[in-house]
Formats: sequence, C-alpha cells, structure tokens
Amino acid sequence: MIYWITVNYYSTELIQRLINSVVETLHATSLPLGINHQIIIINNSPDDLSIHRLKSPSILVFDSPENIGFGRACNIGLNWVYQQDSQSIVWLINPDAILPKNSLTKATQFFEQYSHISLLGTVVYNFQNEVEFGGGEFMTKTGKIAELKLISKELKTEAYILADWVSGCSLLINLKNFKHCPQFDRDYFLYYEDFDFCRRYAQQGHLIALTHQIQVIHQSSSITGKNPSLKIKQSIYSYLLTLEKHTSKQVLLYRLFRIIVVATFSLVKDPKVSLSKLKGVCLYLKRLVN
Repeated sequence: MIYWITVNYYSTELIQRLINSVVETLHATSLPLGINHQIIIINNSPDDLSIHRLKSPSILVFDSPENIGFGRACNIGLNWVYQQDSQSIVWLINPDAILPKNSLTKATQFFEQYSHISLLGTVVYNFQNEVEFGGGEFMTKTGKIAELKLISKELKTEAYILADWVSGCSLLINLKNFKHCPQFDRDYFLYYEDFDFCRRYAQQGHLIALTHQIQVIHQSSSITGKNPSLKIKQSIYSYLLTLEKHTSKQVLLYRLFRIIVVATFSLVKDPKVSLSKLKGVCLYLKRLVN
C-alpha cells in the first residue's frame, strides 16, 4: 500500500495537477485509483474550502486548525496512515510537484528489492529539466548544509547511494522499518525540518538513501515565493535551530555571528533581505529566551 501525503496552503490548483499526475502513473500500472493507493491532503489553510472539492473515496482531506507548518501537518497524515497500515509506504510530496509516468511502478519495485532502506529521497528536477536536488550533504564541523545540484556518476550507475539527508519535496518513508510512527520535530515551522527528520532517524540506525530511478518535477518556490521576506525569515530561524540541534555551540555561535554581521553590513545595499535575515535571528533568539 502506498499513501501520498501533501500539504495544502491555498494551492488547490497545484494539488489538482499533482493528483492528475498520480492518476497517470496509476494508469501506467493498469491499477485503478483507490486500490492499494490513497492520496491524503492536509489542509493548512482551513478557510480554503476549494480544496474539499478534490475529495473522493481515494482522496482524503484533513483540516488542520490553522497553518501549523509543513512538518506538523505531515505528522497528521503520518499518524493516520500508521494507524491504518504500519507496513505501508508513505510518499511525502510537495503540492507544486508532479510525478512522471511509471513512478509508482519504480517505487514499488525499489522497496521490493531494497526493503532495508527506511527513508528514500528522489532526484528533483525543475520544469526546465535542470537538477534541483541531487542529494544532501552535512558538514558537522562547519555547520554547512548543502543541496547538490548535479547528478553524481555513482548516483547515475547505482540503484541508490546513501545520503546525509534528502529533500522533503519528495520523500518516501518505509513505515515497516519503524517501531513507532516517524514524526517531524514540532519545533520547526518551515525549512530544514526534512534535514532534521533524516538526521534524527539516521542516528537511530535507519538508512537514508537517494535514488535516480525515481524522479519528480518541481515548480520551485511557487508557494513560498509569494512572500520572499517571510521565506528568508523562517529559513534563517530554522537554520539556526538546526545548528543548535545538530552541531556544537561553537559552530552555532560562529554562524549566528556571521549572519548578523553580513546582514548588518548589507542593510544599505539590500535592506529587505537583510532585515528579513535579522528578523529570523531575532525570532531564534526569542526562542532561546523563552
């Protein structure tokens, strides 16, 4: 059984497009929608009633009380799925992404052969056929969290490669490898929650992998790009939170100081971006005080 989970925030039309691509990949397997597959939409904009027109026996919509962020919204779907079938595969997918044909077949075949993989990321392309995510690296000593924009030779030739982390834009979770339902950290609202998710479960012994056999196409920043200042603020906050959780105090303080200095000196040249970064810093410091 495969469950797709996506989070809605005023993006009904995008999710309709995503659903259409899911239907196409289901048709490519000659299996009807609703048999061994389910789409779950977590509605983070409860006043967006248009999302409910997408409901069907195979498409469920769960309203969150308010915009609770990506990770906490995914937790609602994960908890529901785990109660239904703790042996299933969950595919977290962004609402502004689409699946190429045969994606379901490839995902099913992958886990039949490599059932020891707990978290599987896919290569993410944009609509210009450029690599948007080709793997995630983490350098503990420096606090650098990198998204690779190229496909390595190893990734092209191997069924999968192990990764430090993979993108929540397209993340498959093999639930049967978990004794308890996997959860995103509630401290995160947006950004880096996928990194934290992967690192926590890697520390528990779960294998995190990336495959080129499964791909998705993503319309980058189609949702978060509507409010760039908020995007920068939340990104800075979540980055500092991540350093707090996964690096040393020395690294955190260095990165915090560097962000403040660079943003301050850039105030005249780029005031909007600099102020947004400083607001993110203030939001993080407020968390420490509280």
